Amino acid sequence: MPEPARVVRSVDRPLQSSDAPSVPAASQGARPAGWDLLLACVAVYIATTVGRVHQLFPVLLALKPAFVAALLAVGLYLLQQTGQRRIHRIRSPTTVCLLGLLVWAALSVPAALNQGVAFSVVTDLAKVVLMYAVLAGSVRSLRDVERLTLVYFGVTVLYTAVVLSRFELSGDSWRLDRLYYYDGNDLATLIASAMPLGLYVVLTQRRLVVRGLALVGLVVLAVGEIRSGSRGGFLACLAVVAFVLLRLTTVPARARLAGLVVVLVVVGATSTDKYWTQMQSIAHPNEDYNTTSDAGRMKTWERGLVYMVSHPVLGVGAGNFPVAEGTISPLARLQERGIGVRWGAAHNSFLQVGAELGIPGLLLFIGLLATAFISLRRVARRALTASPPAGDVSRLAQSLMAALVGWVVGAFFLSLAYTDMLYTLVALVVALAKISGGNETRSRQRPRASWI
Repeated sequence: MPEPARVVRSVDRPLQSSDAPSVPAASQGARPAGWDLLLACVAVYIATTVGRVHQLFPVLLALKPAFVAALLAVGLYLLQQTGQRRIHRIRSPTTVCLLGLLVWAALSVPAALNQGVAFSVVTDLAKVVLMYAVLAGSVRSLRDVERLTLVYFGVTVLYTAVVLSRFELSGDSWRLDRLYYYDGNDLATLIASAMPLGLYVVLTQRRLVVRGLALVGLVVLAVGEIRSGSRGGFLACLAVVAFVLLRLTTVPARARLAGLVVVLVVVGATSTDKYWTQMQSIAHPNEDYNTTSDAGRMKTWERGLVYMVSHPVLGVGAGNFPVAEGTISPLARLQERGIGVRWGAAHNSFLQVGAELGIPGLLLFIGLLATAFISLRRVARRALTASPPAGDVSRLAQSLMAALVGWVVGAFFLSLAYTDMLYTLVALVVALAKISGGNETRSRQRPRASWI
């Protein structure tokens, strides 16, 4: 009797529930797809919008890498609507919340305090949402998520290293302030979100050279975090460390403690007395300008709550928090007496959205973050209960969760609601959820190849 034909499945196509158990792809000679032009364009886009490499090296500005990469990525994605790259595969509660946020921001334009500012912000947000779809949709397998995760981490290390080499600190200028695009506080939050992804590279990459470079990168990020002098960044890093120690269950406890020791050594070797004086002020908020000054965060947050309550449906308009500060806040009356008023930012991403887009906008924003965390938790649990367990899938899900924790804590003190770093992380979350239930999960027993 002839032997039944064996079915070979692509590693990029998830197994359906009706599929019979399959032979691991590696044993049949199948290999995961490598880099292609679409994935390369997405990587360049992340390098420019998150890592700002074109601003680090001005010679790249004339090439307009962000525009070219985005244009090519959109075109290639539309031409490759097959398999895992079909647009319907990124449908999720997170995507629904993001689209709802965009629609609500658009609705805020007609009633905005400054319609021009609101229209500009909505246009930029629409571009971000489009690239979110392309980034999440371009992923074919776990390898692709790992590659883009490495890009996010790598460009953050590059940005930090360049800043540390070009901005000298001495005397009263003991901390990083105005940099390329980001300031010191923004950089600290970016670093906090990238460090867990670097840890994932160290734990899973089989090539020793890449592992070593990732370790060096983590040290560079730790130094950059210290040099930023950001208290919000410090709290974000504490939150990430706590998450890694208590919730990163896919990493042995000994490894987590060893990583903590390394971090403490780096912090002890690079921090200064001024840095610790700055951090100690967290415990004495009543003595800080953020509490006592009208331009400080506490008074700004109080005014932001007033804007949200007085404009509960559509807010003051996307991007219009600074406009509200200069036109409808109690401080605006000082301008009648010739006293200048600062048109400042919200310094809190949640209040930024609540004041600018109203309560519905705030709920959509919270829903975006909440559904991303829920999705990652579901992916991690499903991967660990698979047969055999998919350790790398679960570890990456927990690493992305730690990255989002770092962003959320840092963004609580900054106006980062519409920035690319958030939506890049969220796109990676949706991409991982998209592919987590497929053949990539079932065949994790095979030896890992390099995913670079």
